[in-house]
Amino acid sequence: MHSLTRFLFGPAAAALLSITGVRAQAPRPSLTGDWAGTLGPLEFTAHLVDPAGGPRTATLDIPAQHANGLVMQFTTPADSVYLRLRQPMAAQFAGRRSSDGQRLEGEWQQGLRSFPLTFSRQGGPKAAGPNRPQTPQPPFPYQLAEVTFKNEKAGITLAGTYTVPADMGPFPAVVLLTGSGPEDRNETILGHQPFAVLADYLTRHGIAVLRFDDRGVGQSGGTLAGTTSADYTADAQAALSWLHAQPGIRKNQVGLVGHSQGGTAAIGAAIQPAGPDFLVLLAAPALPGDELIVQQSLALARLQTLDAAQLATTEKMQRAMTQIVQQNPDNAQARAKLLAYYNGINPQLAAQLESQMPMLTSPDYRHLLADRPAQTLAKVKCPVLALGGGHDRQVPAPANLAATTAGLKAAGNRDVTVRELPGLNHLFQTAPTGSPAEYGTIEETFAPSALAVIGDWIARHTRK
Repeated sequence: MHSLTRFLFGPAAAALLSITGVRAQAPRPSLTGDWAGTLGPLEFTAHLVDPAGGPRTATLDIPAQHANGLVMQFTTPADSVYLRLRQPMAAQFAGRRSSDGQRLEGEWQQGLRSFPLTFSRQGGPKAAGPNRPQTPQPPFPYQLAEVTFKNEKAGITLAGTYTVPADMGPFPAVVLLTGSGPEDRNETILGHQPFAVLADYLTRHGIAVLRFDDRGVGQSGGTLAGTTSADYTADAQAALSWLHAQPGIRKNQVGLVGHSQGGTAAIGAAIQPAGPDFLVLLAAPALPGDELIVQQSLALARLQTLDAAQLATTEKMQRAMTQIVQQNPDNAQARAKLLAYYNGINPQLAAQLESQMPMLTSPDYRHLLADRPAQTLAKVKCPVLALGGGHDRQVPAPANLAATTAGLKAAGNRDVTVRELPGLNHLFQTAPTGSPAEYGTIEETFAPSALAVIGDWIARHTRK
């Protein structure tokens, strides 16, 4: 839900690379040098020092997060390569050298999550990027501008891209709101740029679009540290205010399109003064936050097993985890009780969970657990389109769309369209199972059928 972006919660085991036994072999070439890789919107550069017989050292730069010189532990058993980061977060790269020695191919493991990552030696051949045929390429048949706007209350400047149809205006307009975690304006994930594809489609169909980098990402100021969806709601309001002020925009036809946690921010903005004229909610959570986490864990677990006893154990553990966090507002106490609980079940699982503690006790996670979308949905009066993918395992569509319908019905809102789109995952890709592991392997970025549903609904609601 947190769009993959994105955080996946629950005691799912991280994928680990197998380790082969050490065998006699010729000395490996030195890895000394600079190595570059990309994970979603983040560019990583690892600086490795691999002297013959001397101590290995490594540092990591993540420019988009203004992080440089992060010290990593560097080990190379056999043909494997491990780069372990302790501060400011516990994470590691686990990979292997390619046969030509120019790439380190493996996974970035953070908490209980893992994502494919390849480092290429700078100055050497780069790893071929994944095929993403939908990514928009210039020249564009519309106007495009890099813009900034301010959230005056927070005192930060946010940066984004504004696209306007080439025809004569005025035009309806929308702001795109990304899911949770550090997201750039294109909601870049595993080579995909869903918001670039969506903005391109809408602008080609006569709708102006503003999309922007999250706080502390790309060209935007501020930081996501310590923020919650309430802060993102304030950023959404600032974006909406900027868009309303632009020339050539129909002032009573400006909406918000929110994906995953961006939907939560969109709903929050909709119940404030000067809110949007319409909402498009894409895989937006509508269950109580603590229940959403449980249902997400079960949906992911069902991809691995249908055994009733194992699923019951998963549910019991997840409910216990959320209850411990909710019942212990002191972070140190909550972490101690979480570790004690999991140590009593499986010490190895407890060790894996330890690196996830900062996230599990963060303001954003606590805010999520306490969220009661039904209370805000019951105040939304503007037209709403709510979509969910039939294969969404992060915000399971049936339960969340039903809760969305109930909440809007309580508001007396009669202009509501709710649809489950068969075969689509959390990113609105056509997917075999909806597993997050498929996101990067699928070439499609955004199902054309979903784009058409969104575009057609906005067109119907913004006719002159």
